[in-house]
Amino acid sequence: MPLPESKIASHRPATLYFYGDAGALARAWELGEFRLQPLGHGPNAGVLPSARQILPFGRPLATSGGGFLTLSLSSALRGAGEQSRPVPCLVIRQTEEFGERLHRAVQQALPQWAGIDAAVAYGAPSPLGVVFSKARHLAREQEWLFAWRPIQPLAQLAPLVVRIGKIDQIAQLQGAPDAEAGPQP
Repeated sequence: MPLPESKIASHRPATLYFYGDAGALARAWELGEFRLQPLGHGPNAGVLPSARQILPFGRPLATSGGGFLTLSLSSALRGAGEQSRPVPCLVIRQTEEFGERLHRAVQQALPQWAGIDAAVAYGAPSPLGVVFSKARHLAREQEWLFAWRPIQPLAQLAPLVVRIGKIDQIAQLQGAPDAEAGPQP
């Protein structure tokens, strides 16, 4: 008997976009440096409170969505309309390599943590839980989320900076004033 088809968008898009301030973009481009944030900070606002925790990682730890470190990217280019310039960002063209390098770097830094990445569900709970569930009005973000949680619950989480190495072969800096990232698309 065939297994039921999953409704989780888990195949990485062909292109991912990392948005941030000029300093974060420069550090990501130059060093492959990314800052993982505890859920509830920065771009994770709007999480649906009724969603469950990430299911493949065992029983739920809480219903608030706490206990996770996340990195938010997008599968959509912002400001790409005819009348506006794209917002400065890091354009990741080799998303599989990027994702694998990111997961390896986090595994080295946090060996007792489990991680997963997938598309965020908007307006309905994701099968992956609260971390991957957001309100419908945020759907324009088209978020692709990387999330990790400790195997054993922790009392408090702090942001974590990880480095995945030079990424000039898999990504380019776009729209930054002094970007030396080669030709812009």
